[in-house]
Amino acid sequence: MSDIAALSSTEFSADLESMYKKVTRRVVPLLFICYLLGYLDRINISYAQLQMRTDLSFSDAVYGLGASMFFVGYVLFEVPSNVVLKKIGARKTMLRIMLCWGAVSMSTMFVASPLEFYVARFFLGVFEAGFFPGILFYLTLWFPAERRARIIAIFMAAAVAAGMISGPVSGYILQTMNGVHGLQGWQWMFLVEGIPSMVLGIVAYLWLDDQPSDAKWLSAAEKEAMARDLAERSRDVPAEVATHRGVFRDLAVYRLAALYFALNCTAYALSFWMPSLIERAGTAGVQRIGIISIIPYACAVMAMIGYSRHSDRKRERRWHFVLAVLLGAAALCLCTRTQGLLWPSVALISLALAAVMSSVPVFWAVATSALSKESAAVGIAIITTLGNFSGVICPYAMGLIKMSTGSLDYGLYCCAALLIGATVVMLRMNSESRR
Repeated sequence: MSDIAALSSTEFSADLESMYKKVTRRVVPLLFICYLLGYLDRINISYAQLQMRTDLSFSDAVYGLGASMFFVGYVLFEVPSNVVLKKIGARKTMLRIMLCWGAVSMSTMFVASPLEFYVARFFLGVFEAGFFPGILFYLTLWFPAERRARIIAIFMAAAVAAGMISGPVSGYILQTMNGVHGLQGWQWMFLVEGIPSMVLGIVAYLWLDDQPSDAKWLSAAEKEAMARDLAERSRDVPAEVATHRGVFRDLAVYRLAALYFALNCTAYALSFWMPSLIERAGTAGVQRIGIISIIPYACAVMAMIGYSRHSDRKRERRWHFVLAVLLGAAALCLCTRTQGLLWPSVALISLALAAVMSSVPVFWAVATSALSKESAAVGIAIITTLGNFSGVICPYAMGLIKMSTGSLDYGLYCCAALLIGATVVMLRMNSESRR
């Protein structure tokens, strides 16, 4: 009789809890830091553009298109990157991605024209493609669906933490290093913030294991317990969906992608345009704007983790998603009424970001549970690829809206409308799944 079979159900449950805590301590902190650095390299142009638009004569439309070009490269190479991940494993994939995106992020310091800016952002997207869906797939190998929302929330809190760090760190570099050794502050920012990504890529390759069976830090009994628990808790997926071709024909995948598109539109609108929203609310100076921007991201981190734990504890996803998204839509609409009022604007931006980001781990708990282990890597990549078209469209559209109307208000209204539509899609999906 195996060690596991000899255990009582209570002892087995306690041992599982201890084992998953051990796995969390080993895997999640490093993934958190890696994603933080990746997201930092993605959004730091929101602060760099405060200087670049003067030094390089970049308009809001140029900045918006440059922000969007990242996602053009990203969506084109998302699925291919995850197909490769299935063949070579997570460690080699993370090493490749982080070395390349760090190098391209650093090279952005040399851009001198809009075309060069677009090319740099495009290749940053190409090399970062596959990282986020790859990590989501990686987490499905280590955690069952019932534990996944809280783990995804911790991992995804890195994106929000990146926003907290990006403001003060980027603002400090832009202000204090401007002109040092003949380089502008934004050039130093790309250089200094790109190096850690390359270093952490090497660390991740040496520290992580591709799957539980490869982990020397787990005992044989722990590996058996994890394999048994993951097998028992995995969702039964129709055979025609549990294949690559079946995933491409699964309507639920495209509905999930539509939900992710709506969430991303709002998240990117707030991430890429938050400095401008704070500036129009009545403050100036890149360092002060960066410090104030900590507040919305801090609120979002706390809300994400607390809300996802509540969703896991209640084992309920639909209404957790709907309530958070509707609250975010309401906050966005109210943001349009507080121009020139700094602290009411910051409060509403904080509420909108916290609400939307809290819905994302709940969404991914739903999405990863809807896919089999065999189809998860490709299915997640399809969802993120289609959902990330929001990154292609939203930043550029917001720039055009601001140029044509002189305000970001209509862009915020559009994001709110998408969020309301997302609640309808989620309710319909849940209703159909019970028929």
